[in-house]
Amino acid sequence: MKLGLKTAAAAGALIAATAAQIALAQLPTIELTAGIHLIRAEVANTFEARTQGLMFRKYLGPNEGMLFVFPQPDAYCMWMKNTLIPLSVAFLDPQGKIVSISEMQPQTETSHCAAAPAVFALEMSGGWFAAKGLKPGATLLGVTKAPAAR
Repeated sequence: MKLGLKTAAAAGALIAATAAQIALAQLPTIELTAGIHLIRAEVANTFEARTQGLMFRKYLGPNEGMLFVFPQPDAYCMWMKNTLIPLSVAFLDPQGKIVSISEMQPQTETSHCAAAPAVFALEMSGGWFAAKGLKPGATLLGVTKAPAAR
């Protein structure tokens, strides 16, 4: 069967998005707390999982997110290439204290970097941290139980 260029590109994008969804579905999860708020986060602790992140996702539940675990403290940066939904990212120190929060728009390559060395980044739906009244200096509990970066 011969496919047109646009059809082949669309099929390729669908296959990539489906593979991303399957890979993300297999990530471990962790429960975190931010004050009274319970968070269910998928854990991206490998290079491959951190690289994929939340690309191609069309939806995040109200208290769902992704916890990125990095190998050592640094001023890590995030971007939104191939990410379809707006996200907020909180960069966290080794004890879970928020060092900075950034709002990120879909399908952009703008870098959003930690304001201080961080070992975790928690991505949630856009505006989530502001809606919950969480700011730099607040501590998220449970991050120290995350699997180590590999």
